[in-house]
Order: sequence, then C-alpha cells, then structure tokens
Amino acid sequence: MNKRINNIEVEARSFIDKSEFRRLKNFFDKNGKLTGEINDQTVYFSGPKDLRIRRDESHAYLILKEGKIHDDHREEIEINFGREDFGRLEQLLLVLSFKVEIRWQRRRRIYRWRSVKVFLDDTRGYGQIIELEEMASQKNKVKIHKQLVGMLESLGIKITPKEEFNQKFEFYKRNWRNLLMG
Repeated sequence: MNKRINNIEVEARSFIDKSEFRRLKNFFDKNGKLTGEINDQTVYFSGPKDLRIRRDESHAYLILKEGKIHDDHREEIEINFGREDFGRLEQLLLVLSFKVEIRWQRRRRIYRWRSVKVFLDDTRGYGQIIELEEMASQKNKVKIHKQLVGMLESLGIKITPKEEFNQKFEFYKRNWRNLLMG
C-alpha cells in the first residue's frame, strides 16, 4: 500500500469508571462537538487477521486491521455497506469457514475535540472506555500517538496498560455469551 496515505488508525485508550465517564461526557458536551451517538454490534471472526463486521443504526462495515488488537497504531481497511447487509456479510464469512470469536454490544458517543475523534464507549459486559483516534501515515504514526497520549493525560486520564486490556479482552473472549445475557 502507498505509505503516504493516512490509512493507519492511531489510538490512545483507557478504561474509565462510571464517574469518569460522566465527567468526560459533561466535559465533551461543553468543549467538544458531539457528532454521533450510536448503538452498535460488532462480530469478530477467528483467523490470522483482525477481521470483523459492525453494524450501527445506519450502516454495516467490513473491517480488516493489521497487527494486534491493542496496538497503538494499525493499518485499517474499512468498507461501508447498507445496514441490511450485516447478516449477509456474517453469512458470507461463515460460509468461507471463518468462526465467530466474539460479539460486542456497545453504546458509543462520538465527539470531535481539538481535531481528533473521541469515543466514549459503554460496552456491555466489558466496561467503559475513552478512546482518542486519528488517522495517520506510516511516517507520523508515532508522533500522533504521543500527542493523543498527552491529550488523555491533560484530561486526567492515565493510559491503561496493554497487558490489562489484553487480560480483560481474553476474559471477555471466554465469557462473552454469558456477559451479553446478564
């Protein structure tokens, strides 16, 4: 792929508790621009790559991400479909021998703040997360990540270590069926 294209998703994220979620929601309601509030469902598929489909109130998406799930920056390919195509996308991947690894149900508030995307996520059975995201090129991905970390720190949020994200993800992966029912 052309390395000058901004096709690298750069993220800085942290788990937050309910009081931090409320505080940040109030902060971004006043200091950011709310660009969306969605309920989405995401299905992760097993395989050598991070392949998933997602649906919200208006669209379905086929998403492929390089690297490991909690890397700070990863190349991303996202293709938009009509919302009604979600089931057909899942069926196609199942016919191609992919297996459902995880299902998520999430309520997401999306803001623009200081030119970056901010997500306040409440994922059923998983927790609440703040994520700052910006698309970058290969050349500036590390610089952008440092800026996003600084922005989180300016909000009084410490980055959750990758090990904690990985542990919680593995727990969710083993228990998502029960967690979604509870």
